[in-house]
Amino acid sequence: MGNVDLHETLRRETTMVGDEDSIAAVLNRLRRAQGQLAGVISMIEQGRDCKAVVTQLAAVSRALEPAGFKIVATGLRECITGDSTEGVEPMTEAELEKLFLALA
Repeated sequence: MGNVDLHETLRRETTMVGDEDSIAAVLNRLRRAQGQLAGVISMIEQGRDCKAVVTQLAAVSRALEPAGFKIVATGLRECITGDSTEGVEPMTEAELEKLFLALA
């Protein structure tokens, strides 16, 4: 595997693509996780016990994972083929692998 910088891969001029239902599902998952994360921050600010905070933080993490996978799955076709109308080159196999591994 080549030395591919994940941040450079993610900086490509591509947009989130997919059908409206898929995008709506991703946004709903992310908003739910955002609410959970706000709750974790509040718990820490209130001095709640460590076990409760970590339990809620784990729930946030579990909520984010499917959203990340859905984003990758929804946009995979464009990542592979690029967008010739926008002059965006397709991602290399190494870049796609790095993107998937970022979710692991």
